[in-house]
Amino acid sequence: MTKLVRYLTLLVLGVSLLYPSTGAASAAPAAPAAESTWQPPLSTRGRYIVDANGNRFRLKSANWDGAQGSWTGSGSAADSANHHAGQNSYGIPLGLDRVPLAQLMADFHELGINSIRLPFSNAMIHDTAAVPDAAVAANPQLRGRTPLGVFDAVVSALTSADFAVILNNHTNTSRWCCGVDGNERWNSSQPTGQWADDWVFMARRYAADPRVVGADLYNEVRRDVWDDPNWGTGDAHDWYAAAQLAADRILTEANPNLLIVVEGINWTGIPVDGFAHGRPLLTPARTLSHTLVATHKLVYSAHFYGYTGPHHSGATGIGETSDPRYQDLSRDDLFQALYDEAFFVAQDSGKHYTAPVWISEFGIGAGETGSAARTWFGNITDYFADHDADFAYWPLVGWQGHDDWALLRYDTDGTRHCLLDDSDWRATGWQRLMSAASLSGPVAPVPAWQMLATDHGDYVQSVRVRATGDWDSGASKAACPDGLRLIGLGHTSGRGLCTDITAGNLRATDGAQTVVTDERNVPQGGDWASGYTKLQCAQGQFLIGYSHRGVRTSAALCAPAATALAGAGRTVWFDRSDNRPGDAGDFAVGDYKGQCADDEYAAGIAYTTRIGSSPGPAALLCRKLAL
Repeated sequence: MTKLVRYLTLLVLGVSLLYPSTGAASAAPAAPAAESTWQPPLSTRGRYIVDANGNRFRLKSANWDGAQGSWTGSGSAADSANHHAGQNSYGIPLGLDRVPLAQLMADFHELGINSIRLPFSNAMIHDTAAVPDAAVAANPQLRGRTPLGVFDAVVSALTSADFAVILNNHTNTSRWCCGVDGNERWNSSQPTGQWADDWVFMARRYAADPRVVGADLYNEVRRDVWDDPNWGTGDAHDWYAAAQLAADRILTEANPNLLIVVEGINWTGIPVDGFAHGRPLLTPARTLSHTLVATHKLVYSAHFYGYTGPHHSGATGIGETSDPRYQDLSRDDLFQALYDEAFFVAQDSGKHYTAPVWISEFGIGAGETGSAARTWFGNITDYFADHDADFAYWPLVGWQGHDDWALLRYDTDGTRHCLLDDSDWRATGWQRLMSAASLSGPVAPVPAWQMLATDHGDYVQSVRVRATGDWDSGASKAACPDGLRLIGLGHTSGRGLCTDITAGNLRATDGAQTVVTDERNVPQGGDWASGYTKLQCAQGQFLIGYSHRGVRTSAALCAPAATALAGAGRTVWFDRSDNRPGDAGDFAVGDYKGQCADDEYAAGIAYTTRIGSSPGPAALLCRKLAL
């Protein structure tokens, strides 16, 4: 996004450090569709987003910013000079003072985009003051409305014009992002609970509008003065856990149809040579990915700008390190960085972390003259085109003479300036991106692979199981999302692996789960793990979950199958080495793992309490599916 990002470092005289993000671009002309060509809601199939008919819906998006705030944090907020690019958004989407909504919708269609990332701040939600009349001068019907009321009208206009809308919680406060500004994390200026409550409120508010298709949980999570965000440590700065919390609350309390967009971590560490620092983005998902209560709703995202880099903050001067920026990388090195930091998620098929990747911000200015920056733009649009990527350009709307990154720039009288009208060096790259071959039409369903992680407590991702209450009080519990079965376990880590491969949704629609804590279901003569305690599902049931107390195995959770299950089984031991038939990704890094074959289901867990041995799962009973 177009922004200067400041990082205070206590070890560098307490000064601000920049790692900006800026954006804008233009698009190839495209006439508005006479009628809708897509049907909500959206969901995912492997690396692709699809509509309700199973047809590919490629996010060709732009960011319509403003409602997240434009004040830069110094000087009077009433003075436009103290707002980003001299543009006072008044806490609402930019341009409403200059252009009627109907004309904006027509201009958006002309660009060829099909979706809008619509940023907002938590402060906007709670602001009860009406926006000034000047803020909506070209849309007098919006006079007297609060910022949220104007936001409502913008959402309605967009969805009525057949755009898919993805809500983006960009900031806590209505201040320009992204630096040490009170917006570093979802909970920098508010409790995590309030943040999640606000998301439930927003998701419910637009639940009746099916073309509001997604919730982009938070923008560019990054370091503040004192601390880094993290991915999975379980503390108050754990972005992995916070995203999981908000996502599951949105899907269970507000709108089960929404895509959930989880952006990677944008920056950690102090950007000074000699100190650890960098841009993790989606790299942590390789070993710890999200499993939502709705299996086909997760989209991961990342941001790329030429002047930032894998270990470069984007600053010039204070906060600038000797690390290369993305625009300094060769074409091959840039492409490798894009894969390593984000696109492995989409390009590695059949993994627990496989999901669509949406580059929800990238861009460059029309006035850019640097050869390295221009080359970077050509290279990155080539990569997006060649890999059929989902993307969102930053920003969509700006004021002429103020923000040359904007796709559409308007004079005070509403006169439009953009790539479609003017000579713009970015046109070649943009048109390459927009016109390249892209998968369209039906996308074949693919098996789901999802990990379970009881690293810091329960990980019960089945709505049906949640509804039954605490099925093993005092233990750490995990359960696969509805429609999936447990197929793999870690020996000591408390990790699990779920899938629907081969059999699809195996569970009976009216069957209740059974908690197994002893060997009552082991038939006489059926000792499949001699000397070990065996928690076995009853005939016709299969494993959907497990629990443990510390490392020690506590219970198996079983559910009845909708169809008869076959009999022949085998013991898969994994207490001394990995025993897996395939590679769905490392779902229990550093631990021995056991996994049934794709045409099998897990029917039991064996463990030992012998002194000197780990009491975690040591073997699985894997049995053939009845097909």
